[in-house]
Amino acid sequence: MVQESLQNSTEGAPVVLDAVKNEPPRPTEDLDAARLAEWMKQAVEGFEGPLEVLRFAGGQSNPTYQLSTPGERYVLRRKPPGQLLASAHAVDREFRVMHALWHAGFPVPRAYALCEDESVIGSVFYVMGMVDGRILWDGRLPDSIPAERRAIYEAEIDTLAALHRIDPQAIGLCDYGRPGNYFGRQVARWTRQYVESDGPRYAAMDRLIEWLPQRLPADRPARIVHGDYRLDNMVLHPSEPRVLAVLDWELSTLGDPIADLTYLLMHWVTPPHERNSLAGLNLAALGIPTLDAMLDRYLKSSGDTLGAPLEWYLAYNLFRFAAILHGVAARGRAGNANNARAGLAQGRVAPLAETAWRFAEKLGTQA
Repeated sequence: MVQESLQNSTEGAPVVLDAVKNEPPRPTEDLDAARLAEWMKQAVEGFEGPLEVLRFAGGQSNPTYQLSTPGERYVLRRKPPGQLLASAHAVDREFRVMHALWHAGFPVPRAYALCEDESVIGSVFYVMGMVDGRILWDGRLPDSIPAERRAIYEAEIDTLAALHRIDPQAIGLCDYGRPGNYFGRQVARWTRQYVESDGPRYAAMDRLIEWLPQRLPADRPARIVHGDYRLDNMVLHPSEPRVLAVLDWELSTLGDPIADLTYLLMHWVTPPHERNSLAGLNLAALGIPTLDAMLDRYLKSSGDTLGAPLEWYLAYNLFRFAAILHGVAARGRAGNANNARAGLAQGRVAPLAETAWRFAEKLGTQA
C-alpha cells in the first residue's frame, strides 16, 4: 500500500467491490499502537517513534494500515480476525516473497519484519516500507493522454515479463510452491473454495468444474506467479510511466507464468460492468494496447509460449475470479471480511462464470 496520490474516479460503476480503495486512511483503534511500537523498536531497522496508525479502507483480504513516524512511513498487513479458510490470508508468504524479490532488485516495497506472535496486535502481520507514487484505479486511465496510456500498459506487461524471467532457485524460493501439476492443483483449490463457501450455486460454475480438468496445459518450468497482477496492485512513478512497486502478494506461489499473464489479459474480456473491464472500448482511440499486442509483447520479452489455447486460460482465470468473489461474499456474510461491501461480490459471480463458459464452448465442451 502506498500514498494514493492519483485517485481516478470509479463513480457509477455497478457492484464495485474495490471502490473503497479510493478513500484515504482513517484513524483506528483496532490494534494496540503502543504495543506495536515496542515491537517495531526491536524488529524494524531504523524505527524511531512516536507512532501514528491509520487504516486503509481497501484490502478486502488482509487489513492494511499506514504507520507514520516523524521520519518514516510504513505499511502493516495482517491476517483478519475470525475463522478463516485453510491456507487463506498468508501474510507470512507475502513477506517471504517480497523480501526475496526486493533483494533481487525487482520493484516491490522493502519488507522489514514479520511477526508471528499474535499477542502483539491479535494476529500475524508484517511491516513493509511505504512507496510514494500513483495507484491507478481506473484501467481506462481517464486523466492520461493516449501515448501515456500505451506506455503505462507496456510498463505493466514488461514488469510481469521481468518477474517471470527470475529463476526462483536463484533467490531462495525453490520451495515456495509445490512442483508440478500447477493448473490441476489450482482448479482443485478454487473448486474447493467455491464448494466450501456458503452461498448460491451456479450452473456455469458446475460445468466449468467438470470441464477445466479435462484440458489442462502441460507442465512447464515453474516461475514466481503473483496471482493478482493488475494495474491497481502496483505503484507507478509520480510523473513517469514506470513501475516502482508491485503490491499484494498474498496469492503468489510457484507455478505456470501464463496463469499470471492471462489473468492480466482477462481485463480485455471481462463483462463490461466489471471495474477496469476494457471490453467494448475503442482501444485505438484511447491508446490502450489490444489483447493481442499485450500477449505478443509479453511472449517476446519473456521468451515463453502458450501451452494451451488462449481460450482455456481465459476460461480458467474467469472461473478462478468468480470463485474468489464467491469466497469474499461468504466471508462477508460470516462477518470476517474487511468491509461491508464484501456482500456485493456475490452479484459478480454469475456473469464471470457465464463468460468463462462461453470461452469453454469456443473450444468444444467435450474431453
